[in-house]
Amino acid sequence: MSKRIFLIVSVLVLASLILAACAPAATPAPAVEEPAAEEPAAEEPAAEEPAAEEPAAAGALKIAILAPLSGSVPTFGVSTRDGALLAIKEWNAKGGVLGMQIEPVVEDSQCEADPSVNAANKVIDQDGVHYIVGEVCSKASIPISEIAQEKGVVQISPTSTNETVTLKADGTTKEYVFRACFIDPFQGKVGAKFALDNLGAKNAFILFDQGNDYVRGLAEAFEATFTENGGTIVGKETYTSSDTDFSAILAKVSEAKPDIVYLPDYYNIINLVTAQAKEKGITAPFMGGDGWDSADLDRAAADGGYYTNHYSDQDTRQIVQDWVKNYQAEYGSVPDALATLAYDATNLLIAAIESAGVDDPAKVKDSLAAISWEGVSGTITYDEFHNPIKAAVILQVKDGEIVYVATVAP
Repeated sequence: MSKRIFLIVSVLVLASLILAACAPAATPAPAVEEPAAEEPAAEEPAAEEPAAEEPAAAGALKIAILAPLSGSVPTFGVSTRDGALLAIKEWNAKGGVLGMQIEPVVEDSQCEADPSVNAANKVIDQDGVHYIVGEVCSKASIPISEIAQEKGVVQISPTSTNETVTLKADGTTKEYVFRACFIDPFQGKVGAKFALDNLGAKNAFILFDQGNDYVRGLAEAFEATFTENGGTIVGKETYTSSDTDFSAILAKVSEAKPDIVYLPDYYNIINLVTAQAKEKGITAPFMGGDGWDSADLDRAAADGGYYTNHYSDQDTRQIVQDWVKNYQAEYGSVPDALATLAYDATNLLIAAIESAGVDDPAKVKDSLAAISWEGVSGTITYDEFHNPIKAAVILQVKDGEIVYVATVAP
């Protein structure tokens, strides 16, 4: 009997041990289901994350400003940057565009092809920019336009006047590329007509940089209009942007005794040439294009000269006077044409984005092509080649001042 009792007790002990061993395996079963762990996957609102969509809608819309802040014409770049930034500041103060604040991305493109290409690729590929204001110089805007067209980014140059900025090699329009300024043929035509009709010039001498698209384009347009309307070109001489001694070509000017000397270059060249011309006793007035317009123009050297430009701060229109007042309050100086055109270009671009109703360059380009905008430099609409239809002004350097002379409509 004792053996049987012992056996029974042993069996009972063994059974309890087995049950005890099985108990832990049973308790994790609910934990294996892990309802809390499955909730994120089943929690549809967390997956949709509507709050994450909000920053994209209320975030920043980037606009690149490509301008020469260093190099040969830094005053052009500073004016361009400041005009564009003021336009962006005003839009942001009103709530931005499409519910987004506008974020400027500024790059120094140096008014040269290679730095401009690098800047354009950087803002597009690294910063994710869809819109570019710039460049200033045609020789920089042209290569940028090729990139913008290829990558579907809207570009508007404030001041690049060469025809090929907005044209493909086959003569058709680059769909994504625009400008806020009139083009070289119009500017050259206005200058030639003014020289003939207002100054009574019968002959002219042309000086130009063959390697500069902007300068060459103006020179060609001036010559064509001047000769077609009865004028005579008594001499043409070329130079390079690195030249500093112009005595040889100015000797030829002195010998030819022209009624006017057409020099459509940037202010840094104008300063050198006109100063040396005065030293040689050349009294014929010089004339050029909007490249003369700079705070660093040597007004004493260029005194008596004329140039075509995009606006005058002496214009009495209210939009002009408001612009001058606001710019002076922001920067402490009177805005030049570079700042004005950058302001107009940026406003045109943002207005087109607002009109398109979406941050989509493909739609914005169509909106911009159809726009009619009252700008500081005039009412702007676009022709089929994305060139604005607008007026030009003639300014004179006189007794240390820049004096408004006339407005010429297209």
